[in-house]
Amino acid sequence: MTTPRTARTFQLTARPSGFPTPDLFSLVDSPVPVPGPGQALVENIQLSVDPYHREEMDTGRELNTPLEGRATGRVIASRDPALAEGDLVFHRHGWRTHALVTAGVFGTRKLPSYDGVPLAAHLSVLGGTGLTAYVALTRTLEFRAGQDLFVSAAAGGVGTATGRIARLLGAGRIIGSTGSAAKAARLTADLGFDAAFDYHDGPVAELLAKAAPDGIDAAVDSVGGDHLAGAISVLREHGRIAWVGAVAQYHSAARPPAAPRNLYDVVEKSLRLEGVLVRNHRDAQGELEELLVPHLQSGRITPDITVVDGIERTVDGFLGMLRGENTGKMLIRLSDRPGD
Repeated sequence: MTTPRTARTFQLTARPSGFPTPDLFSLVDSPVPVPGPGQALVENIQLSVDPYHREEMDTGRELNTPLEGRATGRVIASRDPALAEGDLVFHRHGWRTHALVTAGVFGTRKLPSYDGVPLAAHLSVLGGTGLTAYVALTRTLEFRAGQDLFVSAAAGGVGTATGRIARLLGAGRIIGSTGSAAKAARLTADLGFDAAFDYHDGPVAELLAKAAPDGIDAAVDSVGGDHLAGAISVLREHGRIAWVGAVAQYHSAARPPAAPRNLYDVVEKSLRLEGVLVRNHRDAQGELEELLVPHLQSGRITPDITVVDGIERTVDGFLGMLRGENTGKMLIRLSDRPGD
């Protein structure tokens, strides 16, 4: 396999203040690295851009160094006995065209070969977003058939995966919030939700109460702020919330949204509110694949993705995802080669 001569990598050159802007990022060219003992060189095929990347840009990433994120790629040279040339792999050295990886290090693993399952599934419904949704439902919420569920940011990567998995688990009614009337319509027409609303149309608590007049049993919240308060207000006694993110405050670290004013309802209604970090549940990956792969192969479910083409447009895809321009998981596609 011929090795390209130039690698391209995105770096963060300055910290964002509020919503990030394109001038904060630099696309750096360098020679393609050569694998050392125990390493494999991967040419990336698809990159994931995620909300948590925005949070890391405040303090968690050193400036003028390569950004990182989930990615899939093909091994094009290897000195790692666990990875052979031609293997498809998952790893966490994204935001670049090429990466040096070692099996078992920094999340690197050879991807299983499932007939009929597209590669994009491994960064969406079988990837971190799908695993977050699965863990939130099965482990945090202990979700059961017949229960009613509210999903905030329902048209995003975690939101669409949550709706898909909840339906497979036998959910009663699934209600979603999203940022436009068009997305709300798509949630109910195509993505298995029973009701959905545009959160711009009024107070979230009122919109949710109208969509779920009999209340809900559980919620998966990726927003925080008024969405978390709305879920608390509509939950029935002994309801549960899996809190997986706080998009409402990612761009306002200096002045985050006020905490919900109805937090004491957690006590009054004996609710349970628990945070979910997917990195604490890597052991659930096999369970997720066992549940979803047969349905992906049969076509009952498909990966919900929005694709942006080209390494040069990685920042465009990232900022578009933060603005809510995607439905499902936002992916950057670097290759159109057969089999990719």
